[in-house]
Amino acid sequence: MRIVLFDIDGTLIRTGGAGIKAFARTSESVFGLPGGTAHMSFHGRTDTSLVREFLRHHSLPETKENMSRFLDSYLVLLAEMLAEHPGERCPGVGPFLEACRAMVPKPVIGLLTGNVRLGAELKLRAHGLWEEFSVGGFGDDHEDRNQIAAIARQRAELELGVQALDHEVVVIGDTERDVACARAIGARCLAVATGGISAGDLARSSPDWLFAGLDEVHPEDLRSGDPRDRSPLHKSVSDRFLV
Repeated sequence: MRIVLFDIDGTLIRTGGAGIKAFARTSESVFGLPGGTAHMSFHGRTDTSLVREFLRHHSLPETKENMSRFLDSYLVLLAEMLAEHPGERCPGVGPFLEACRAMVPKPVIGLLTGNVRLGAELKLRAHGLWEEFSVGGFGDDHEDRNQIAAIARQRAELELGVQALDHEVVVIGDTERDVACARAIGARCLAVATGGISAGDLARSSPDWLFAGLDEVHPEDLRSGDPRDRSPLHKSVSDRFLV
């Protein structure tokens, strides 16, 4: 494992829906549309694609100005909400990151998130986690999460100094979309049932590993090489799938 890329919401932290609430308040305060985001599904989405969906749903011009108006307000409201109620870290996040840092050789530890970069920073700083990550792909890099995954991998490889093999890249997330974007870049995926998606639903997306949370797995467990290599270590990890 030379590169490990983390989703944020539901994987590293839970904000109590701060982002969703900030979207809703922006809809009302900036665009005069109370309840204007009620139709939207936020799981595993990118901030920019959500804003575009909002504008399109309400027949508003999909201009850069409207995108910026929405996101600027959203980020201010998000910061206010996180200052009042930051939420909590998901189980096992601190020890798992510490174990990643202790690995030899140490992998590049990055982010793969639909949050715009400043939103990601606000959420993670509220929990003392922002400095844990040296690279990342964000929602303002691209609206398509699969493209964000490719960008995150490219940035991590630049830091690594070499091109990683596919099985040396691990994506960690809590939704089916995290599994899909891992597959899009040829990476392996560790899914955790900490973000509201059931283990059964996650299992149907066929991640390489599936656990209740990061407190149930150690980074060394992910060093089994190519998943096609059915080593004793890989089998011992597979036996603990939540399927």
